[in-house]
Amino acid sequence: MNNFSDIFKKSFLNELSTVDISLKFVVFSIGLCCVFAAYIFIVYQLTTRKTFYDKATSISIALSSVVVCGIILTIQSSLVVSLGMVGALSIVRFRTAIKNPLDLVFMFWSIAIGIICGVGMPMIAVVLSFAMTGGILIFCMVPMATAPMLLIVNAADFSARDKILEEVKSNASFYTIKSQVSEEHRLSMVVEVRVKKNSNLVQAVSSVEGVTRAALLSHDGEVTF
Repeated sequence: MNNFSDIFKKSFLNELSTVDISLKFVVFSIGLCCVFAAYIFIVYQLTTRKTFYDKATSISIALSSVVVCGIILTIQSSLVVSLGMVGALSIVRFRTAIKNPLDLVFMFWSIAIGIICGVGMPMIAVVLSFAMTGGILIFCMVPMATAPMLLIVNAADFSARDKILEEVKSNASFYTIKSQVSEEHRLSMVVEVRVKKNSNLVQAVSSVEGVTRAALLSHDGEVTF
């Protein structure tokens, strides 16, 4: 009669045994994952802002699902292999900075697709992809508040400051002085402004006597309501 120790050893050895995965299943899973990877690549290109778009990032995000799918298929074949692969992957470190937080969403989406295709559940991958696409498109179309712009002004005489601010008041619905530097009676000033519709703020400020340079810059910083 087998005691508990023998039963435990037998059960553990059975878990360590290799499970055969058919070539048909492997080809189907990886092929399906490649289709989803191409779909993620297209959605990423269509929805990512061109300022942050990087082709290498889009390729790496899409192909991550294929790599993860291969890992999941390998893990299913043997418990020993899965433990060794977990140990090997635990030492991997990525130090590439994420330029756009939305890239993280695509990366997790790609990894999830790889896992789902690896375990052979294509319907979940289809539903997840439709849900992710709909969510991304809806939130991308939601109107957001317009970020203020930065007005950079250089003047040869500090006395032009009051006239510059008068022009800013008449052409902007909101303004706040961010920096003001005076050196040898010269003035350098940065003003955060929310420009009124159809106003020509740069031309109005440039026409002030003593102004040598005026530039209006947009930025992707914090939005002021």
